[in-house]
Amino acid sequence: MNDDDYMDMALAEAEQAYRRGDWPVGAIIVKAGSVIAAGQNRQVSTGDITVHAESDAIRRAIELHGAGAAVGADLYCTMEPCPMCAWALHLAGIERLVLGLRHATLNRTDMGTYNIESFRALTGVRYVLSSGVREAECLALRRRWGKDKTGT
Repeated sequence: MNDDDYMDMALAEAEQAYRRGDWPVGAIIVKAGSVIAAGQNRQVSTGDITVHAESDAIRRAIELHGAGAAVGADLYCTMEPCPMCAWALHLAGIERLVLGLRHATLNRTDMGTYNIESFRALTGVRYVLSSGVREAECLALRRRWGKDKTGT
C-alpha cells in the first residue's frame, strides 16, 4: 500500500459523509503499515461541532486499540486540518500528516490566512507533512458538495 491507496480509503470515508449530508471529509490512521482507524466528518449528523474526520479517527483508534494507539502513526486526510484538529493530531502523537486538499486550493475565506504551516510555526508542532495526494479527487468531491465559503 502507498499514499495514494490510503488516500483512496480516506476518500471513501469522505464520500460516505457526503452521502449522509455531512461535510465530505475522511481520515485514515495508519500505523506500521496497517489501518488502525477511520473517521468521517459527522458535525451535521451528530449535531456535535467537534466531530471532524480527524477527531473521529483518533477517537476510534483509542476505542479500538487503547490510549496511545496513534503515537507514531500516519494520518491521511482528504482536507487540511483546522486548528482544533491540528492540535488533536499533535496530542495523539501523529508523526506524519498526509493531505489531499488544502484550504488555499479551495480559496476558502472562512479560515483567514490559516494553513498547517502557520499552525506549526505558531505552536512548534513538527509532524512530517505531505500534501497533494489525490488532490484532484478531493477537490472534485468538495466542488460537488459546493458549500465551501470561497472568495471566488
